Amino acid sequence: MKALLQRVTSASVTIDGEVVGSIGRGLVVFVGVADGDSPKDADYLAQKLVNLRIFADAAERFNLSALGIKAELLLVSQFTLLADTRKGRRPSFTEAAPPPRAEALFEHFVDAAKTSGLKVATGRFQQYMQVEIHNDGPVTIMLDSRDKG
Repeated sequence: MKALLQRVTSASVTIDGEVVGSIGRGLVVFVGVADGDSPKDADYLAQKLVNLRIFADAAERFNLSALGIKAELLLVSQFTLLADTRKGRRPSFTEAAPPPRAEALFEHFVDAAKTSGLKVATGRFQQYMQVEIHNDGPVTIMLDSRDKG
């Protein structure tokens, strides 16, 4: 399972002209579910993202986590994070989990993030979305549950 985090001052997701999720200061998290991922992967990434120290303290150092500043989270399913571009010019998505499995694990990830007590907003699974992001920094970090030690 992969998660691409972007630190933001605000962000929103719009579908067919309707804002379906929005946040203030916090993190936009694009989530890709790989074939073979499990609820343990989702739990690991949820804990990692809320505890990762990527917000600046008074000394301008990355010492504060999303929990530490009571950040807001906007979670968006994005299978394209699993793109394999090694061959040819068209990306392959064979590493992505099938939609029913991906949706279940994405929802598990959302529920795990909600246990943090932070405000959590989402897009909608398998929908065409416009995501408006006001990057802060910019700070963009990739997490992969397969990298856990």
